[in-house]
Amino acid sequence: MKSLKKYSPVFVLPTFAAFMIGFILPFIAGIYLSFCKFTTVQDAKFVGFSNYTKIFQDDTFVHALWYTILFTIVSVITINLFAFIIASFLTKAMKGTNLFRTVFFMPNLIGGIILGWIWQLIINGVLLYFNRTITYSEVYGFWGLIVLMNWQQIGYMMIIYIAGIQNIPGDLIEAAQIDGASKWQTLIKVKIPMLMPSITICTFLTMTNGFKLFDQNLALTGGAPSEKSQLLALNIFETFYGRNGWEGVGQAKAVVFCILVIAIAMVQLKATRSKEVQQ
Repeated sequence: MKSLKKYSPVFVLPTFAAFMIGFILPFIAGIYLSFCKFTTVQDAKFVGFSNYTKIFQDDTFVHALWYTILFTIVSVITINLFAFIIASFLTKAMKGTNLFRTVFFMPNLIGGIILGWIWQLIINGVLLYFNRTITYSEVYGFWGLIVLMNWQQIGYMMIIYIAGIQNIPGDLIEAAQIDGASKWQTLIKVKIPMLMPSITICTFLTMTNGFKLFDQNLALTGGAPSEKSQLLALNIFETFYGRNGWEGVGQAKAVVFCILVIAIAMVQLKATRSKEVQQ
């Protein structure tokens, strides 16, 4: 053990170097570039906070911000609710549960771009009967993204909830039944409190996935109509690559976006973990 501890820095060094090169250094460079006007890294000129002042003067960013917040709230609720319901059924003594678990999990293995194209074809096929397409309205794009994300992520969250349900001691359930607790009371007073670690993980994952969503948004609607169905990640991408002279503003948006996601994730983790401590 002493020899392993002695040489542990040697084994950690490659991973640490890769982390520094691939994440920390680009992150620091990105923060610096958010205060610059540039077209390439070599011609960056420091302009102070002017990029940040332009962010909230951009109506597309403000719309994308509220659109993303609403999308994240709805997707977190629906994904976790359906994942928990399905997990509850698949932890009962019934035939074919392993097959159903595999089937529900499979959409999570498909790439976001492919999923976007698949659901664009399906939704446009349905809307064709009403002479509409998914890009006809931002409302269609919103619910299209909700359906897509539910289909993709429910299976993954279901696996986490199944693991949590299976770890609930059977004695607790039996004791609640002996005390005359109804199924609803058992769910609220016993199962959900014991599932708080799983709820914390699933809520964190679905929340961060909702805020960071990009490839599905790009493939499904591309932000149409008139950038009204853009989520934040796509809005930042379009600002950086689609608007000449706005590269610095796009980088500033990315910094604000990063801070926002970290802050919301930390608040959510603290709130749900406090529930775990109380139980």
